Amino acid sequence: MTTILAIDTATDRTTVGIVKDGIVISEKYHDDPLAHGEILPQLVAHALATENKIDAVAVGMGPGPFTGLRVGIAFAQSFATARQIPWHGVDSLRALAWMRSEPEFVVAIDARRREFFVQLYRAGELLTPTRIVQREELTEFAVPVISGHPSALAIASLVGSESEVREPIYIRKPDAYPAPKDVKFRPWLATDLVPIYGLEKACYPDDPWSLAQFKEEFAGKSRLYLVAESQGEVVGYAGVMVLGDVTDILTLTVAPEFRRRGIARELLKRMIDWSRNQKVEAVMLEMRKGNVEAQPLYLASGFRKISERADYYGAGVDAIVMRKELKA
Repeated sequence: MTTILAIDTATDRTTVGIVKDGIVISEKYHDDPLAHGEILPQLVAHALATENKIDAVAVGMGPGPFTGLRVGIAFAQSFATARQIPWHGVDSLRALAWMRSEPEFVVAIDARRREFFVQLYRAGELLTPTRIVQREELTEFAVPVISGHPSALAIASLVGSESEVREPIYIRKPDAYPAPKDVKFRPWLATDLVPIYGLEKACYPDDPWSLAQFKEEFAGKSRLYLVAESQGEVVGYAGVMVLGDVTDILTLTVAPEFRRRGIARELLKRMIDWSRNQKVEAVMLEMRKGNVEAQPLYLASGFRKISERADYYGAGVDAIVMRKELKA
C-alpha cells in the first residue's frame, strides 16, 4: 500500500491531499494567490491529522507564477528530506488534463496579468508544448477550454508516469532585466530638443517629426517624455500621453548603434509603469507594419494587435494598432 501526500501551488489555489492506493482519504484547499506560504503548512497539518504515515510526496511543478510555485516545491522537498521518503514532481497542466475525458480540449492555468498557460490535448495525448496566451485568445480555440485547479488525486496519480519532472516549469521570462550599462534615463529638458530632433531626422529621414512638433509635445500636459543618455549624448527618446481611459505611446526611438542593448525595453517599461500610475485601462501604440525589430519587444511586453490603419505613415505604409491591458 502506498500513501502519497499531494501538494499543488501552481494556481491561485493551495491544494493538499492524502491519496492511499488511488483513493483520496483527505483533501483540503484554500483560494488566495498571495497566501500559499501561510496556508500550506496549515493544510498539511490538517491532512496529517487524518493519516500521518506518508510513503512519498507528489508536488505540482507548474507551470505557474514563480512565487506560489516555489513555495509548494520547497515545502515538498523539505518534507520528503525530513522524513527520508521520495518526492515526485509532476506537470500541473497534465494533472489538470488527467481529470478530463473530452476527445479534444485545451487546459489552461491562470498565469495572471491577463495571461494563461495552455496545453492542447487530443484523445488524451499532448499535442502542443506549453505556451502562454492572452485571456482574449482563449475564445479563439475551436475546442473546449478547461481552466481550473489540479486535484490531489490527479497529482498523485501521475507519480511514476512520463509526466514526472524534477525541475520547476517556468514558462514566462523574468520581469527583471539588467539595466543597460552606462545609460542614464531621465525626463526631457528643453536643451534636449535639438539633439532629439537630430536623432529623429537620422532615424526617419522620409517622415520625421518637425522641431515645432517636438516643442509642442514638450509643452503639453498629461504626458511623459524620456530620454536615454550615454556619456552626455542623447541616444534614445520616448513619449506617452493620457488619452481618455488609455495612454497612447507617441514615439519610441533608439539610435541604431545603441540598439539591442535593452534601451528600448527600459523606455517602454517606464512608460507602462507611468501609465499604471495614471489609473488607465490600457496602453495603446501604433507600429509601422513590417517593423520586425520592434514587434517582438511589444509582444513580449504584453501588447496585442487589435487593428490596422491604412496609409497611417504615408501612402502605402500601414500601421498596426496594438493594445496592452492594465486592468484585469
